[in-house]
Amino acid sequence: MAPSKDRPRRADADNPATGRPRIQDVARRAGVAIGTVSNVLNNPELVAVQTRLKVEAAIAELGFVRNSAARALAARRTDTVGLILIDIGNSLFVTLRAVPSRRPVKLNSSSFSLTATALAPSRQLSRALRPSPSRGGPALTPLEEPLEMAHAVLGHGRPVVLVIATSPDPLTCGVMVNEELGGYLAATHLLEEGARRLVFLAGFPELRLIRRRLAGVERAVAEAGASLSVVEAPNLQIGTGREVGCQLLVSQSVDGPVDGLVCPSDLLAVGVIQAATELGIRVPDELMVVGYDDNHFASESSIPVSSVSLPGYRMGELAIELLLEEIDQGSAHVHRTIMLDPHLIPRRSTLKSPL
Repeated sequence: MAPSKDRPRRADADNPATGRPRIQDVARRAGVAIGTVSNVLNNPELVAVQTRLKVEAAIAELGFVRNSAARALAARRTDTVGLILIDIGNSLFVTLRAVPSRRPVKLNSSSFSLTATALAPSRQLSRALRPSPSRGGPALTPLEEPLEMAHAVLGHGRPVVLVIATSPDPLTCGVMVNEELGGYLAATHLLEEGARRLVFLAGFPELRLIRRRLAGVERAVAEAGASLSVVEAPNLQIGTGREVGCQLLVSQSVDGPVDGLVCPSDLLAVGVIQAATELGIRVPDELMVVGYDDNHFASESSIPVSSVSLPGYRMGELAIELLLEEIDQGSAHVHRTIMLDPHLIPRRSTLKSPL
């Protein structure tokens, strides 16, 4: 069957000796000079954004990998493991990033250095697929909905471990957190401290991890026979917590004022506490607030925030162990997902003053 004219041109026809795409093939596919491709690989800041995106798309379509990296991948040995992060402003991801920086690791006498970079979700795929002198090996990628990116990277012969992945995939290993337990711990703590009318402030309600946290809150509230309302928020930021919190606290329920609030991020919790303070509502005596992630500012806030803490460093350690295990075992490797439990750290935002 003749090849389709619309199908990306592979290097096999031009480079039968290796069967691998060459830099010339990438340049031809992107409609640019070879030097431009080289700049995208080595000095992307020198290339106009639209041109760089065209070249990165050609790299992804052709599966181009530099010769040195290709040899390493063919031998299932690479010298660098890449960690791609979503939000370096979140202490959880800062902790994950600390894992690679500690020390190189060894696997069957091969030394691996571990590097990390923080990227917006829109740039993660191109970075995961783009070869470079400092990142020639597998991608370690924490994403909310990771499957499309994971499949693209897997299609180029690189193993992937998903961190905080919410859709387990039989083609990858993963390290996850029991998000439902986290929500359950947060709500149970409020209920034990005397709250009866709870609100879950659902920033990014479409995300599965947020829905799992809500499921835990709902279970705790149902067991206690308390009441629960869900208020949606457009994001997980402080400003949103302050704005939505103010609206919520001003328009209190006819059944009585809210006395316990679960936020799926510490940023939202800080914003809600700021709104309550501005409205003259005393935290925690009149309103108790629990956050999530145990960011550094949760304990440093003017009213320290009780928070559900995630085992960030352990998550990073396990992810790297799984990744290196897959590199070592090759096709014999059995993919699995490891689930870790969070724990709650109570602070001033929920601990009422003694009588």
